[in-house]
Amino acid sequence: MISSLFTFLFFAIAIWAWRIVNWVWIRPKNIEKRLRAQGFGGNPYRILYGDTNDMAKMIKEANSKPIKLSDDVLPRVIPLHHHIVRKYGKACFVWIGPVARVVIMEPELIKEVLNNNHIFKKPTPNPLARFLVCGINGYEDDKWSKHRKIINPAFYVEKLRHMVPAMHRSCVEMIEKWEKLVEIEGGKRKGIEIDVGPYFEDLTGQVISRTAFGSSYEEGRRIFELQKEQAELTRQVLQSVYVPGWRYVPTKRNRRLKEINDDLCSLLRGIIKQRQTAMQTGNSTEDDDLLGILLKSNEKEMKENGKKSGMSIEEVIEECKTFYFSGQESTSNLLSWTMFLLSIHQDWQKRAREELFQVFGDSAPDFDGLNRLKIVTMILYEVLRLYPPAIIFNRIIHKETKLGEVTLPAGVHLQLPIILLHHDQNLWGEDAKEFKPERFSQGIAKATKNQLSFFPFSWGPRICIGNNFALMETKMALAMILRAFSFDLSPSYTHAPSYVLTLQPQCGVHLMMTQIRKA
Repeated sequence: MISSLFTFLFFAIAIWAWRIVNWVWIRPKNIEKRLRAQGFGGNPYRILYGDTNDMAKMIKEANSKPIKLSDDVLPRVIPLHHHIVRKYGKACFVWIGPVARVVIMEPELIKEVLNNNHIFKKPTPNPLARFLVCGINGYEDDKWSKHRKIINPAFYVEKLRHMVPAMHRSCVEMIEKWEKLVEIEGGKRKGIEIDVGPYFEDLTGQVISRTAFGSSYEEGRRIFELQKEQAELTRQVLQSVYVPGWRYVPTKRNRRLKEINDDLCSLLRGIIKQRQTAMQTGNSTEDDDLLGILLKSNEKEMKENGKKSGMSIEEVIEECKTFYFSGQESTSNLLSWTMFLLSIHQDWQKRAREELFQVFGDSAPDFDGLNRLKIVTMILYEVLRLYPPAIIFNRIIHKETKLGEVTLPAGVHLQLPIILLHHDQNLWGEDAKEFKPERFSQGIAKATKNQLSFFPFSWGPRICIGNNFALMETKMALAMILRAFSFDLSPSYTHAPSYVLTLQPQCGVHLMMTQIRKA
């Protein structure tokens, strides 16, 4: 009996040891050999860590000092990939731990990857990273299709039209805060310095609170604070090597991530249950916000196709976390980068202001008018090209797959470096790094020569469901700001683009704001 037990333990340990060796050495070296045989270049695989240590050092060094306005932003925001592409060419790979990530920079191949989401899937996120945002962003196949179907009605055009007044009200409140600062500091003529970043965080937080939950920003402030801390901890997780089972180790970071998630789920569960009760008793007056539309769509789906066809309360919570984080973070950064670029390019600031007065005069911006803004739209596209919210997309293949002329081994990750393509001179011309909204004067297709070289909100079946919401909110904010203020870059502005899950200004956006009329 004892002999059999020892034999069993011996073989169990041997199998476990073989799997570890295969994971950290044999399999990565085999994949490296196959990739190099097909013309891909990259650093030699280093056991367990790969390029992870190099990436952490590069990011730390890049974030330690600002850059000049004329400097290339790529070495600062995506240093490892920028270095690898320059060293090995566009057909290259990087090592994130023992996982090979093949960089894809050919527009036709990117189109194939994003169009075939049943083959090229999103990688299973680090379990600790799933706390931040899961929901529809992290689902695949039937579950993704189900959630997309239920959520879609919340972003129909007619629903967005109803949300414009809430966006306007939030913008008015922000402008009024700036007007009070002008009065206090007596800077109506000379202008006052404002770091607009925190105001845009408040603004987009208030908009998503009102349009998603019908609540005021104050009620949602705790959720934003928690998700902001969660985002920074998640960034740290993603920059470290993933070790299976590490999430169960009670480190300080792991414990804090779980605490934040518990608090968020508790807050959102309370909001959802309160709304469900109000809807059941006929006391809800907020059925046109995102939560109300989502709950009604979910209820309809379950009535028509059975309870299993709908979302559970836990799944609704995950979608609400996505509404909060994605709706606030990306739009806030888009506004910040737009104001930064317009403060430098005064001619485009003037042209945008003239268009806004021509379309709206002194009236409140409305849905139809916002959709007619051509110059503002050109500006936003160019901002999204130079400073996209997400700078890289990841996909994985679970079986050997042919992509173009190459055959990729199962388990390889594909990286679509959005910002590298958006800045690629071969795709955009020698002026690719310059701010030139006129390149979008005849639309995206003409600007890209019908290539997939511009995809700030992704592309294909999994294109961001909230992209029209984000653009509408940004246009509303710009319409209100540009008609009330002119602005220049402050002497204290520090140029430090930084990637923390989204591309954001590390040192804020300090502008000199001069009031030109009352909002």
